[in-house]
Amino acid sequence: MERSCCPVCIVTGLSGAGKSTALAVFEDLHYFTVDGLPASLALDMIAMMAKPSMAHFKGIALGLDIRQENFVQEMADALDAMAADALPMTLLFLEAEPQVIMRRYATTRRPHPLEREGMGLEAAVFTEIERLARFRQMASMVLDTSQFSIHDLRRAIQQHWSGKEAHSLRVNIVSFGFKYGVPRDADMVVDVRFLPNPYFVPDLRPFSGKDAPVAEYIFADEPARNFRQKLFELLVLTLPQMEAEGRFRITLCVGCTGGRHRSVALVESLCRKLKQYAYPVRVEHRHLELG
Repeated sequence: MERSCCPVCIVTGLSGAGKSTALAVFEDLHYFTVDGLPASLALDMIAMMAKPSMAHFKGIALGLDIRQENFVQEMADALDAMAADALPMTLLFLEAEPQVIMRRYATTRRPHPLEREGMGLEAAVFTEIERLARFRQMASMVLDTSQFSIHDLRRAIQQHWSGKEAHSLRVNIVSFGFKYGVPRDADMVVDVRFLPNPYFVPDLRPFSGKDAPVAEYIFADEPARNFRQKLFELLVLTLPQMEAEGRFRITLCVGCTGGRHRSVALVESLCRKLKQYAYPVRVEHRHLELG
């Protein structure tokens, strides 16, 4: 069977330790993710990554846990098979203190997977710890989430798997016109209606902020250039802090009166600068054709 050589992460560990949250982070990092997969099907799922249609994924993350029958043996067999095929596999084991696990289950009011075997919650938690001890010893990385918030877990996984050269924070920059209303998805709003307005220059009015003559007109004066530079410095200061807190995206909305000239020109300029810092930037000119 054809095997994929893309990165493979097996996410397992104690029930209630954060596996679902971890898989959501991998999905945000452009991994193909599957939760609750029977361990016996892991190699078939990994082989699927060799298809051209899956080439856009960075890797695959599989959530395997004790909910399935014969999990321990099937998991051991799957890991042995991956090792025999020399797959680039990382085993991430999530755990937490037993009292923390029990408190989380009491809060969610969901049954522990092993309670179906007739155990109480405490017995189920300690039984799972015992059954999975061998996989904890084999793990490439063990994360104790006892003191973690969701953001702490996201940050730990992002720092380990996103790579040092790439940013995990997605930056959406939106230009808009105030006369059409402020975008509801805005995290930050910048009002640039004080900048020189090309709308009142007959030769420039038909163009947009994407055209060089319009941008040159707007930023011809030193105050406009200074504002642009200070805004960029603010982003360079704050974006790393947002990323460190586990934020996945930030939407910066820049508005002028009609959303055609000043806001568009500034958004285009910010986009070019942020890309130099390797941020994944998405630009949207929401009212360009209306302004």
